[in-house]
Amino acid sequence: MTDRRNEQADQNAAIKDPDEWVTGDEPPTAAQESYLNTLAREANADLPDDLTKAEASKRIDELQAETGRGQ
Repeated sequence: MTDRRNEQADQNAAIKDPDEWVTGDEPPTAAQESYLNTLAREANADLPDDLTKAEASKRIDELQAETGRGQ
């Protein structure tokens, strides 16, 4: 039997702060760009053209909070 508390702890331990990502300075992925555009449109927000992968991740979190997505 799997202990769900240990499983959840393992998943949380695998989540890194985007500032610590090895590839965080790379351009955003196509999926990030697509989702960011959707969120920005819903939030009526502007997006800078030069976001890094890490910055895009943080902005996604912010826009999800603004739009109520991802809850």
